[in-house]
Amino acid sequence: MPTTETPNPLHAQLDQYPTEELVAAFIDDQRTAVGAVRAATAALARAVDSAAQRLARGGRLVYVGAGTSGRLGVLDSVELLPTFSWPPERAIALIAGGARAMYRAVEGAEDDAAQGARDVTEVGVGPDDVVILLAASGATPYVLGAIDAARAAGALTIGLANNPDAAVTRQAEIGITLATGSEVISGSTRLKAGTAQKIALNTLSSAIMVRLNKVYGNLMVDLQPTNAKLYRRAVRLAALATGADEARARNVLEACNYRVKTAIVALAKGVAVAEADALLAANAGSVRRALA
Repeated sequence: MPTTETPNPLHAQLDQYPTEELVAAFIDDQRTAVGAVRAATAALARAVDSAAQRLARGGRLVYVGAGTSGRLGVLDSVELLPTFSWPPERAIALIAGGARAMYRAVEGAEDDAAQGARDVTEVGVGPDDVVILLAASGATPYVLGAIDAARAAGALTIGLANNPDAAVTRQAEIGITLATGSEVISGSTRLKAGTAQKIALNTLSSAIMVRLNKVYGNLMVDLQPTNAKLYRRAVRLAALATGADEARARNVLEACNYRVKTAIVALAKGVAVAEADALLAANAGSVRRALA
């Protein structure tokens, strides 16, 4: 029996716990997720370096999963645009059962390996793409079918599973095991297995974006303002990075259509927006190198 399905001996009387003890059991069990991801540091680092190389050549991030794992992939993909100005056409999420499975379980969809392969083929996965395959059990047929198609297309495959020696991690080029063990509610991998996957995805995509020059220091300088909060954040970021007052930072941001990296270079070097853009283009979008 996979460890994620094994009954947890520590909580055999869960239904009899007083409410405060019940809540504490769920909260405390989440700590295991952090340790599981921390233990996978070396594999995650390898995945970041390998993925950044392909994406720098114009590749795409493609997430594949079913159920909770699929929804976590969708979540990670859609957050890359506002956070890092990553084009939505370069962050594709495939979930067993299609878009409707985001809101309601599509029974049997995860068991269709052929559909997983078809979905990967239909989005035109190629050698510069990075395919992230998520399965708590590590044996979801939809995801395994997707691995076969992605590897055949020459894409980089990164498999994440919560059981040791899982098919997903064995068959992917880079396997990442998040060994979270049994759940408080047996088999409910939306709990700490899902938490570990979320931490791993946050780490993986964010670190890739750092390597792709989307961050200066620890400032998210390539965000795309889409609401009032993010416009205010853009002004603060430009001011923080350069020491300019917020009024001056806002004026330069307005002149460059709120491209924070451009504003930082223009403010810090005292150059026009066009020259700041040219400096960034000559340095692969790196603010640090443009300023040097």
